[in-house]
Amino acid sequence: MISDTGPHFQRSHRTEISRLDCDRVMDMRMLTVMRASWILLATMLTLAAVAYGADYKVVKTWKLGGDGGWDYLTADSDGHRLFIARATRVMVIDTESGKQIGEIPDTAGVHGIALDPEIGRGFTSNGREDTVSVFDLKSLAVEKKIKVGSGPDAILYDPFSKRVFTFNAKGQDRNTTAIDASKGEVVGKIDLAGKPEFAATDEKGTVFVNIEDTSELVAFDPQKLTVKSRWKLADCEEPTGLAIDRKNRRLFAGCGGNKKMMVVDADSGKIIANLAIGEGCDATGFDADLGLAFASAGDGTITVIKEDGPDRFTVVQTVTTQKGARTMAVDAKTHQLFTVTANVTGGRQDRKIEPDSFVVLVVTAAH
Repeated sequence: MISDTGPHFQRSHRTEISRLDCDRVMDMRMLTVMRASWILLATMLTLAAVAYGADYKVVKTWKLGGDGGWDYLTADSDGHRLFIARATRVMVIDTESGKQIGEIPDTAGVHGIALDPEIGRGFTSNGREDTVSVFDLKSLAVEKKIKVGSGPDAILYDPFSKRVFTFNAKGQDRNTTAIDASKGEVVGKIDLAGKPEFAATDEKGTVFVNIEDTSELVAFDPQKLTVKSRWKLADCEEPTGLAIDRKNRRLFAGCGGNKKMMVVDADSGKIIANLAIGEGCDATGFDADLGLAFASAGDGTITVIKEDGPDRFTVVQTVTTQKGARTMAVDAKTHQLFTVTANVTGGRQDRKIEPDSFVVLVVTAAH
């Protein structure tokens, strides 16, 4: 008979314990691997959802209130700020808290805001007084006003020429005014032979602008101040919003009059794709990291378009926002979309805004 406390039993017992410990370790390792695999799969699915624009939604609503209409938005990704044109002033919003942190006053009929972070200046297009306000990006203090063409609407800073361009569309003026951003002085203008809307720059020596009343796209040299090309946008009524994919040389023109987005070759003017979007588009955007284009429309939608290649584009989602949310800004770092609206009654002739109903809608892909 072998004692259960003898050496043989102790060795057998230790062996059995070792086997059990080994099994437990193996089970834990397998569990860890399985968990890691599930996490990896979930991450890949999330990235895929973001990349294909399959799950964008309104995730936050910031109630700002205040009187007056609105127009273009400009996102300052580095400064975590959103600039909103509000009729007589520009509201400045902290994009992390959703709170208003400043204001640029006395901007009668303001349409848009352009930023030059290199010299720390911002510029507003004041449509009712035909001026541009130059302000300090940190303090928001207005440094000066510059007289430009009649009815400056869209405004753009071009890093290549280091100039600011206003796109003037009132009275007989159908042109763009060029301003030296550093000196704050007008250096020239270009006749555009039509009513300009929004613009985009390739940052390599060409600026593009939609011509709303002739359904054209004009390319011009921002340094020489000469028109380089003029392209007809067939089947695009009243082109408004414009964005650019600089890598693949593709322009995204929103057609406010007939619910279309035209994808245009920035070198030849050839229309690459004709896509259905919402009614009343007034802004387009492009997220270069995700390869997604966006079109915001006054019917309360943002259309998400996937770029599968330079010549392949697909509508992947229509996001419901809120009626009147026609303009938009894309944050290149957080990949959030911002759009604004208010409760509006009546038509174009008797349009009224419900007091203190103005809001910012934050749209992002669910994670």
